[in-house]
Amino acid sequence: MMKLLPSRLACLLIAAWLPLQANAGLLDDDEARKAILDLRAKVDNIARDLNGRLDNKADKTATLDMLNQNERTMAEIAKLRGQIEVLANEIAKAQNGQRTLYADLDARIKKLEPRQENIDGQTAEVLPSEKQAYDTAMETFKGGDYKAAAAALQDFVKRYPDSAYAANAQYWLGNAYYAQRDYKKAIAAQEIVTTNYGTSPKAADAMLNMATSYAELKDLPKAKKTLQQLVSKFPGTQAAQSAKDRLAVLK
Repeated sequence: MMKLLPSRLACLLIAAWLPLQANAGLLDDDEARKAILDLRAKVDNIARDLNGRLDNKADKTATLDMLNQNERTMAEIAKLRGQIEVLANEIAKAQNGQRTLYADLDARIKKLEPRQENIDGQTAEVLPSEKQAYDTAMETFKGGDYKAAAAALQDFVKRYPDSAYAANAQYWLGNAYYAQRDYKKAIAAQEIVTTNYGTSPKAADAMLNMATSYAELKDLPKAKKTLQQLVSKFPGTQAAQSAKDRLAVLK
């Protein structure tokens, strides 16, 4: 596309054209054509030079505009990257919070879920809360604080009467009373084992402990009767054999 010449170029062309027109009558045709061609060549050179300068200036301006635009674009990109980083951090925090929440929820659910426990050779489902309560009471008993142990075991059988640990808790409650020399409470506690938990492996031992408590109370008839019932009700057990040995002494 041909570019428009600036006013300066137009002035040059007019200045060059006027002398030529004035002298046209003095020149012959060949000389006139030659002068016109020379003038056109000079004008073309001037036009190309000016256009080149204009192009260079336009290129520089365009380049500056591109650089400025590029800087603005890079600034926007940096700003967006910063926003993305902030969002990424917020998402990471949210994900960590969710993981913590899920872990806490899972831990709470597990505390409520029954677990398989082996109790006196038998498998039973036990809630974590009741196992913890039973273990705590037994640790107290083993530590020798029989009064506190009796209170904990008594509380356990009230809270968990149907627990797989209930028979054992009731049995050890009787032993906690016996250790405090409260033989009447010991007998009452062991009697509950034999009546409420008659199929428990602890039932035979409970009867043996009842007989021992009667003996401590000097009630030998009841001690002897309890031993006889033990042999009859739980034959073949270790407790029944111990009862036979004691009956032989009582005779």
